[in-house]
Amino acid sequence: MKKTKITLTTVYNNYQYHPQLKTGWGFSCLVNQSSEGKGGFNILFDTGADSEALLFNMKKMTLNPKNIDFVFISHLHEDHTCGLSGILEIKPNLRVYKPESFSGPSQIVDGVWTTGPLGREIVEQSLIISSEKGLVVITGCAHPGVVNIVKKIKKIFPQESIYLVLGGFHLGGALDYELKSIIADFRKLGIQKVAPCHCSGDICRELFKEEYKKNFIENGVGKIIEIK
Repeated sequence: MKKTKITLTTVYNNYQYHPQLKTGWGFSCLVNQSSEGKGGFNILFDTGADSEALLFNMKKMTLNPKNIDFVFISHLHEDHTCGLSGILEIKPNLRVYKPESFSGPSQIVDGVWTTGPLGREIVEQSLIISSEKGLVVITGCAHPGVVNIVKKIKKIFPQESIYLVLGGFHLGGALDYELKSIIADFRKLGIQKVAPCHCSGDICRELFKEEYKKNFIENGVGKIIEIK
């Protein structure tokens, strides 16, 4: 069996990880999937709020936008879409998948799926990636509720474990007891690692770190996570 390697690189975020990169309110993550003997592919999950900062960060990290195979937009808020114009200037015919591109859960390429559009007031999709260690879930802002998103994924893939949930959890205004309830739900759902950023909130990150300890990943612009 050929082994698959997943590399997740946060290229736009309001949280700093790499001191030489630019921060801004928003989120973008470059997903690379490669297998032994294959070239693999690159997915840009969301594009942040500013193409200049996005492209600056990618150049600084020696990531070529021309190597992006498609863009996956979680939802249509500016802090997730406004970097797209700069990417399309470099690669004009790039495929862009928005929530309305799908009617429900769908496989996009081998080992990669969308939840399909979730939520009512703010429609949002999340990305699901198969890895050697379990499913990797990337959320843009988790407007439909991060626990609801994970429960939906567990229904789609009842036999699969969830290795990592990464991205915006939309919990900046949540109270401590609400956060502790969500963390307890994460444990019940068997989520092994977490990497909250963007709109998750400082208190959310602190409480997840307290609970998950070494399985909490400090996520910010410039963070690289390898799963193999």
